Amino acid sequence: MRGKWATGIPPRNFTWVIRDQLALSERPGGFAPNHRRVRRTEELIWLRAQGFTRVVSLLPSQHNLHAYDDVHLAHSHFPLELGGDPRPVLTDCYHALDAALNDAERVLIHREELGDRVMGVAAGFLVWTGRVPLEPQAIALVEHLVGHQMGSAGRELVVAAAALPPRQPV
Repeated sequence: MRGKWATGIPPRNFTWVIRDQLALSERPGGFAPNHRRVRRTEELIWLRAQGFTRVVSLLPSQHNLHAYDDVHLAHSHFPLELGGDPRPVLTDCYHALDAALNDAERVLIHREELGDRVMGVAAGFLVWTGRVPLEPQAIALVEHLVGHQMGSAGRELVVAAAALPPRQPV
């Protein structure tokens, strides 16, 4: 590959939450009926070119995980179902994110689209780590970064995250 295609294209709705460490986007390649393998490949090339070392999928299914293996991009899967108690998944996810960031990894979190659930996980992580002390501040920050309001599904995740046992300093 040559020219601008050699560096790929950024995933749709790509947004930094912690500059050069933690970002959000929709699923590389797009979601559901709009998913395209060529676009996914271009977006994964871009992620690698930007120094991303890990992708965190919040999809309930294992879609795309094989594609990350194909390009030698580490991945974690925390299936965030629509029903049920999210706290066990959030606990595992937050501990893994915290470890990855402490290891200087560059991480992308995604779900089908960059919506309430991804925003809620990100805002909850900011509260859980103490980077942002209060839930309303974390919600407002993530809303500002993403460019739209977080709905009730995301806000419920932030409340659930705030109720988790606190992060243990390293």
